[in-house]
Amino acid sequence: MNGKRKYRVGAWCAASVAVLFLSSCEGETKLPEKPKTTVRVEKADFVDHRQMVTLTGEVVAHVQTNLSFRVSGQITEWHVDVGSHVTVGEVLARIDPSEQKADVEASEAAVRAAEARVKQASSAFERQRLLLSRNSTTQETFDLAETTLRTAQGSLDSAKAQLGTARDALSYTELRADADGIVTVRNAEAGQVVQAAQTMFTVARDGPRDAIFDVYESLLFQRPAEPKIGLALVSDPSVKTEGSVREISPSVDTVTGTVRVKIAMDSTPERMTLGAPVIGFASSQPVKLVILPWTSLSALDGKPAVWVVDQKDSTVNLKPVTVASYETGRVLISDGIAKGDTVVIDGGKMLRPGQVVDIAKEQAK
Repeated sequence: MNGKRKYRVGAWCAASVAVLFLSSCEGETKLPEKPKTTVRVEKADFVDHRQMVTLTGEVVAHVQTNLSFRVSGQITEWHVDVGSHVTVGEVLARIDPSEQKADVEASEAAVRAAEARVKQASSAFERQRLLLSRNSTTQETFDLAETTLRTAQGSLDSAKAQLGTARDALSYTELRADADGIVTVRNAEAGQVVQAAQTMFTVARDGPRDAIFDVYESLLFQRPAEPKIGLALVSDPSVKTEGSVREISPSVDTVTGTVRVKIAMDSTPERMTLGAPVIGFASSQPVKLVILPWTSLSALDGKPAVWVVDQKDSTVNLKPVTVASYETGRVLISDGIAKGDTVVIDGGKMLRPGQVVDIAKEQAK
């Protein structure tokens, strides 16, 4: 009896434990599924994009001339300053002409002496010629008189040439304008001792004007859409004109990394005076690009990439792309994605390949 009772009690306990276990299983709540990441997307579309380039430069003369004395000396006076308008032949400055005047006087004396020698030699030659015709002199004496005359005439020619050089040097003590224009630089001071060819004035000639710009080298590889470059005055953009590229410097400025470019103006508005700041603007040839917000850009193996949503199962994958250029707030993509691709533009920071995503409700509508 005791054995049967113990068996019944054991069976009852086992049944109770099973009932309790089943009840606890039925009472358990299922773990919630991890929520999908919500992203904002945009359909990729290739559009014609023109890169606008705007730079600031200044107006300069088409031709600028550096003027200097041709002889050395001490400056005694100067007559024009920066900003002065000069005319061709106008005296800008003078140096002390004492030395040059002395050279002229010495050359004049040399010419008079040479003329006297020529006159004397000419008389001797004529006398010998007459005596030779009467057989009253020798041929040798006649030839000597002829040689002396020719030597005297050569010395006279040389003296006259030296006199001309001396007079030219005297004229060089006056520095004159070689064309009409505006003085932009003055280095001359009274009492200053200058050397020949040392720049004293810079004159911007009247006539056509240029606009000069310091352009980054990378911009020179892009061909502008139009041959003409637009120009406008900084202080008043309504004052406009156009121009063509006249000169591109063959070297790059080692300090700024830019290249000097000169634009020849087709016409010069009255208010575009020398030194006036101007804006130059141009656009590149149109290129097919996909324009996306900068938030859409990610990286794959250290290279630019974007997340693309597969419309069949809403999974995302990274696609490497080629970025044509970076602009404020956006990136311009030239290759790597196709037209109509659904690109994640926001919410891609925590994504992983193959992850299922939800598109933001305002976009899903």
